[in-house]
Amino acid sequence: MDLSRAWLAWLALALVSGVAAAEPCRIEIVEQGNGWPVPLVELRTTHQARFVSDNAGRIAFDLPELMGRETWFEVRGHGYEAEADGFGMRGVRLKPEPGRTLRVEVKRTVLARRIGRLTGAGLFAESQKLGLDQDWRESGLVGQDSVQNAVHRGRLFWFWGDTTPAKHPLGIFDGTGATTATSPASPLAPPLRFPLAYFTDGTGAPRGIAPMPGSGPTWVTGVASVPDASGNPRLVCTYVKIKPPLEAYEWGLAVWDEEKSVFQKLKTIWTKSEAAPKAPPVPEGHPVTWRDAAGKDWLLFGDPFPTLRCPATFEAWQDAKTWERLTPPASLAGSHGETVKPHSGSIAWHPWRQRWVTVFMQVFGKPSAFGELWYAESDAPTGPWGTAVKVLSHDNYTFYNPRLHIGFTPSGSPQLFFEGTYTMQFADHAPPTPRHDYNQILYRLDLDDAALKPAQQR
Repeated sequence: MDLSRAWLAWLALALVSGVAAAEPCRIEIVEQGNGWPVPLVELRTTHQARFVSDNAGRIAFDLPELMGRETWFEVRGHGYEAEADGFGMRGVRLKPEPGRTLRVEVKRTVLARRIGRLTGAGLFAESQKLGLDQDWRESGLVGQDSVQNAVHRGRLFWFWGDTTPAKHPLGIFDGTGATTATSPASPLAPPLRFPLAYFTDGTGAPRGIAPMPGSGPTWVTGVASVPDASGNPRLVCTYVKIKPPLEAYEWGLAVWDEEKSVFQKLKTIWTKSEAAPKAPPVPEGHPVTWRDAAGKDWLLFGDPFPTLRCPATFEAWQDAKTWERLTPPASLAGSHGETVKPHSGSIAWHPWRQRWVTVFMQVFGKPSAFGELWYAESDAPTGPWGTAVKVLSHDNYTFYNPRLHIGFTPSGSPQLFFEGTYTMQFADHAPPTPRHDYNQILYRLDLDDAALKPAQQR
């Protein structure tokens, strides 16, 4: 039996104290029809004990009071469900036993397929309780908000907002960051193992990456790599300073220091005052590069649709006189005739579709006010955008700031990957999902799915 040293030590202690230690029951959550492991599926007992599958789709069930007993588990899966019984309750009846392996099949009811969690603690915690995946290394971070990405000097840079460590509820409020290869070394599928090389301090712990002067959190946005006049790539961002409750009081520009691996302030764009109570348009959101018909390269900034553009150079990016405002669509038509108002998201050029694509979060959607995600296409990054199709839904939970990862798509593939922040914030008194709350979840959308045809009409 493959048991970890920690498990053996615990077992020895239990035997010395005269208490028999029961091995957990292994429960595997898989997608109906193909056996794909499904992370983030909750099993809940009739006395409200909660178990959530990890990145390998596993649960280590260890309740001594239910071992050997027929047990009802309610199944909750945000797009994955069990068959309903005669009373309309969705769940399964199992008989957990120490050392036994049980399988639960769930039906996927959304178009996007869940790949797994990218950030936070215990990505393989349930598996490790079973003696598996002992080589996975923890970052020490338990929650990370809203990602920004840019490919810079041959690496993919990742930057998150407010970050929660394990040691205290008050965490890192000037962002955290990491790098990876520009594309995954292996196909992205559960069990998702995506090692992030964090920027760390002298102790090896992840640290802040945007220590801008002033009180309150610093959030970075509009991250891009642009060439300067000498042709050197410069990693840049727009930052915003925040004071309670969520009020922006300063916007500015910052540039990445290659030696210190931090963003250094370049200049302030706006400071809130009686004379200037509202910030001007700034290069925020998720930028994309675009070459127009005349052959000129632009940076388009938007969240999801472009609201501002500037020439794709370091000098133009920092010169507000080169910034041009764009008008995004206020709403899109849904595939069932509904009006869909976008809130946040990103766009990208998809080689397989040969079109611009987007995944965005809807404002005041149903069943979740800020947990419904839609897909749409356009022939140009500035639109017009076609019919939107819902691809992901949540049951009273939030999934905001979705970010496309076009670099994750294999060559010649119809796949489209995106992530977003999974959080109880802005939901209706939702209980936080253990380990997963306030973290990034990765999904895959297959653009050859017939259900996306309404979005692909020209």
